[in-house]
Amino acid sequence: MRKNVKKISKDKTYKKETRRDFLKTAWKGLGIVAGLEFAGLAIHYLNDHAQEPDLNNIFDAGLAEEIPKGTVTPFRRGRFYLVRLADGGFLAVSIKCTHLGCSILWDEEKQEFICPCHSSHFAINGDVNNPPAPRALDIYELKIENGQIVIDLNKKNKRAGFEKSQLTYA
Repeated sequence: MRKNVKKISKDKTYKKETRRDFLKTAWKGLGIVAGLEFAGLAIHYLNDHAQEPDLNNIFDAGLAEEIPKGTVTPFRRGRFYLVRLADGGFLAVSIKCTHLGCSILWDEEKQEFICPCHSSHFAINGDVNNPPAPRALDIYELKIENGQIVIDLNKKNKRAGFEKSQLTYA
């Protein structure tokens, strides 16, 4: 008789399952389960990103004429700072540092954004003044409609640095 085969009766035989056989079957089962989980996550991700923009992420930041030039106004609930430069241009700057995503703070005295985690510093326009942040702060799409400042938090723009074309004027 062959190894690992037992005779039950004259014409019926079965193979005794070895530990190796059991582990092969277990790994195959785990692979199928992992594949199904990955497929579910992929479908969920694609479904979330294929939907229409979330209207709850359209943020009304007030009247343009009420925001003084050369100021930074925090909108923590909206996850951005509304920056109005000295020339009157507006930027909606993300509150997240481009290094590791920590929440930045505005230092009124130094007139710059500071990341408390690793001490990156950013100019009022979002440019990096002091690394380790690799690039300028992200900005959100900003429009001024009938004097009203509207920020679309669905449209975040990554940028290497500040350009005058990124500003919106009233």
